[in-house]
Amino acid sequence: MNKSLTFRFMKEEDIEDVLQIEQASFTTPWTREAFYHEMTQNRFAVYVVLEEDGKIIGYCGSWVVVDEVHITNVAIHPDYRGQKLGEALMRNMIEVAIELGAVSMTLEVRVSNHIAQALYRKLGFQDGGIRKNYYTDLQEDALVMWVNL
Repeated sequence: MNKSLTFRFMKEEDIEDVLQIEQASFTTPWTREAFYHEMTQNRFAVYVVLEEDGKIIGYCGSWVVVDEVHITNVAIHPDYRGQKLGEALMRNMIEVAIELGAVSMTLEVRVSNHIAQALYRKLGFQDGGIRKNYYTDLQEDALVMWVNL
């Protein structure tokens, strides 16, 4: 069966589906209230969801400030990982960023998350520095990565 994948901007009514993916993906997930604030109060927030046959299976959040985009969170539902959907989602967010006039993009990633780092390097991201103890659950450092768009 041929699956239909679509990307679209996230809406407030998507919060519950995104929250399920968030909770399945991170040890310190964002709360419903945090996503609600992003959707309703944060004028810099731009979120994209990935749907398969109408079901949200991934999302990517960002803050667009002047000409820079900061990726806040990105996740694919665990049942859909290993299919290069994270790469497709990030490529879509890069396209959105360029359309919005961004010239660079940044993100933080756990120093232990080599799979994500490899994906980001494949997309042109380069190491920019370390944020000590950025992840409070395990006091793990974050690798800051940047790409010029």
